[in-house]
Amino acid sequence: MASMMQPQIILLKEGTDTSQGKPQLVSNINACMAVADVVRTTLGPRGMDKLIHDDKGNTTISNDGATIMKLLDVVHPAAKILVDIAKSQDSEVGDGTTTVVLLAGEFLREAKPFIEDGVHPQNLIRSYRIASNMAIQKIKELAVSIEGKSLDEKRSLLAKCAATTLSSKLIGGEKDFFATMVVDAVIAIGSDDRLNMIGIKKVPGGTMRDSFLVNGVAFKKTFSYAGFEQQPKKFLNPKILLLNIELELKSEKENAEIRLSDPLQYQSIVDAEWNIIYDKLDKCVTSGAKIVLSRLAIGDLATQYFADRDIFCAGRVAEDDLHRVAAATGGTVQTSVNNVIDEVLGTCEIFEEKQVGNERFNIFNGCPSGQTATIVLRGGADQFIEEAERSLHDAIMIVRRAMKNSTVVAGGGAIDMEISRYLWQHARNIAGKSQLFINSFAKALEVIPRQLCDNAGFDATDVLNKLRQKHALPSGEGALYGVDINTGGICDSFANFVWEPALVKVNAINAATEAACLILSVDETVKNPKSESAQGEAAGGMGRGRGAGRGRGMRRR
Repeated sequence: MASMMQPQIILLKEGTDTSQGKPQLVSNINACMAVADVVRTTLGPRGMDKLIHDDKGNTTISNDGATIMKLLDVVHPAAKILVDIAKSQDSEVGDGTTTVVLLAGEFLREAKPFIEDGVHPQNLIRSYRIASNMAIQKIKELAVSIEGKSLDEKRSLLAKCAATTLSSKLIGGEKDFFATMVVDAVIAIGSDDRLNMIGIKKVPGGTMRDSFLVNGVAFKKTFSYAGFEQQPKKFLNPKILLLNIELELKSEKENAEIRLSDPLQYQSIVDAEWNIIYDKLDKCVTSGAKIVLSRLAIGDLATQYFADRDIFCAGRVAEDDLHRVAAATGGTVQTSVNNVIDEVLGTCEIFEEKQVGNERFNIFNGCPSGQTATIVLRGGADQFIEEAERSLHDAIMIVRRAMKNSTVVAGGGAIDMEISRYLWQHARNIAGKSQLFINSFAKALEVIPRQLCDNAGFDATDVLNKLRQKHALPSGEGALYGVDINTGGICDSFANFVWEPALVKVNAINAATEAACLILSVDETVKNPKSESAQGEAAGGMGRGRGAGRGRGMRRR
């Protein structure tokens, strides 16, 4: 009777939704599996693309895991973790975004039966972490270094890594053409780590093969004033002056007031304005520069003035383009035209204005300091070119990573199968439940080759059995065998140049294990109701927080 009379404990604000325990954990796992299933079919060279239509009416066609995850607008709090690991993989390595989501989803899928059978999540987490560390150690052992090779050899090896990345993209049909272009671009920027030193300009029209690489800077012709067409459109070894000032007749700022007693004085004010601009233009000409670029406007008067003196000028150049021109030509952006010395002027071998499709491009070729490159992309639909740009971004990131961490592993599911076999064998030596958990981790790794087969329309069971048999050979000769996408069988991935940087796999397994462990460690979700509005209106009166009866931590009587 006493317990029935117990006062109600109000712990949380009315409307607070709490769910906890095993059902909550299973629900989170299901949500993550659903997200993984969305990107599952995009993996590999035969992966399908997703068409995403957002509320603003924009259409995106992509099979890049990170792009799809960003556009999905996931609202489930646990599933958002998968979106975050895809983003982190994209920013750290650039590729393997679908892989990391798939692995995390599969680790959770394998953990689900154990959770339902009452296994404590911490046991699973402990075993997964051990398995992850062992897997990463094994990858480092199996990785092959491409350090110490000659530049030509290195170039061809890097092109193979880029081709592996591009093979799963929309532009996979032209992967060799673009792989060479990407490697040339990355080698051109040398040790400079800034990705924005490689510009990608998109011009609709033509075929993908019409795309080209500029060993320097190219940008779209800027807004032009009168006299522009009279300027020369090609120079050899010109000096380049980069400015961040306006070359226009200035009107007085705000509402400046000048009182004149004599109308003749007005002419002197007008003359002063003209003298100021002519003085600036004279200084530009005497600097010896043949090309004048400015981030701000270069008006009619200045354009005509430069045209009369055989000088090319362009105003309103985008800031990133101006910085890339500065880096490439060795020039420095000036905020004044006084005392312009030779050291601040840039130079290049050839400057020309060229028609590309429907657009005109200003192209600076043969820049002395290198450090920049520009890829001009051609193609049909805008969506196609956008996806091509995303694909090239992945390939550029991979080549940069391969240059810095020069170890590669066999792709096509070979490395995943080898780690899986290694973990299965190791698990046999472990007594207790941990053996089962490490086995489930090893089984989850097989999702990559299985999905590659499924996406290509092959019999996954048949191919996986062949791979298991090959990898189990005691001699270890089968360690490099993966899925052969062309025949539906198995092949030596390494010999067929299906390579990826070891860093991609290490990062993917690390991030996927972290995400899986994080989701397994959550046993309660608390959703707060909307906080009180700014006017101070309460969202709802004080009410019951967590069911009638005991509050959390109250002892039963």
